[in-house]
Amino acid sequence: MLLSETVSLLFCLILVLAAGSGSTREHKDLCSTCRQIVDNFNKGFERTANKNFGGGNTAWEERKLSKYETSEIRLVEILEGLCDSSSFECNHMVEEHEEHFETWWFKRKTKHPDLLKWFCIETIKVCCPKGTFGPDCNTCVGGAERPCHGNGRCDGDGTRGGDGKCSCDDGYEGDFCLDCAERFYNEERNDTFSLCKECHPSCTKCSGGTAQDCEECRDGWEEDQEGTCVDIDECASDPSPCKEKEYCLNNDGSYSCSVCDSRCSGCKGPGPGNCLACSEGYKDEEGTCTDVDECELPDKVCTEEHQECVNTKGSYKCLCESGFQEQDGVCVPQPETEESEEEPASDTEDSPTTDKVTEREDL
Repeated sequence: MLLSETVSLLFCLILVLAAGSGSTREHKDLCSTCRQIVDNFNKGFERTANKNFGGGNTAWEERKLSKYETSEIRLVEILEGLCDSSSFECNHMVEEHEEHFETWWFKRKTKHPDLLKWFCIETIKVCCPKGTFGPDCNTCVGGAERPCHGNGRCDGDGTRGGDGKCSCDDGYEGDFCLDCAERFYNEERNDTFSLCKECHPSCTKCSGGTAQDCEECRDGWEEDQEGTCVDIDECASDPSPCKEKEYCLNNDGSYSCSVCDSRCSGCKGPGPGNCLACSEGYKDEEGTCTDVDECELPDKVCTEEHQECVNTKGSYKCLCESGFQEQDGVCVPQPETEESEEEPASDTEDSPTTDKVTEREDL
């Protein structure tokens, strides 16, 4: 077969699959729209149940205009409330099948009170009864009462689309959703019913719900002498599975690593009380790493002239005293500001210059 022919066949296959998927979705949407219309119709029917023509001569109304209960006026009121103005699909379906509503209202309602069945399923044929699917409303696997034996969803259920295949619920698998998935076991099982329950967390496969019922242990678990799957304590291994300056936390079937407290140089748990050694700048006091106040040590740590010591967590800073600033590693007097140099030495209270300088100093 030529390459071009192969490509053409693949392209056609893709189109067919896409069309099938789109058709299923279209059938589902049409049925959903129809069900919503019927639901709104029933709500409108209830809303208008206690209304009348609003006239004063009830006898004349019943004789000349018939009862409001079965009147065309009531039908129109209900039809006007079926769709939102923005819903194209809904309005299109109502307009296309308005005559069917009139037929049902005046001729079929008494004999066929179920509007959903008469309109959506039997007349315009966009839906199927629950538990059936496809153009001919075939019965889903497991029966219409319990599609997929009650353990899954039948594709196309209630619509004219789908292929009827089962999508099983969590814990179930197989074409009929009767088999138990991995890590689940059958508590009850016959030809038409299956109840699957989850294995113990330590099991990959099991025959019951406890750790003793495991047929195979999951990763992070091992079988003990009694045949029970027990947790492996990875944190007890040497060397530790965690990095330096991390501590290990064991949990069921696994472990986790967390960063040590900044005050620790190696640790066995959280906080400064679990340090194996203290970080630089900290000391051990009754089993807890606490900050060393370098500024209170007998030997000064800030030795330059006009320096003062400021303690920080795990360290310290050497800062220049007030009135000095750092320059090339030494503290030198801060230069006088330009305003200070120009300020006149005057005791005259009324001097405008003095008032101006005082104002700036307040700022």
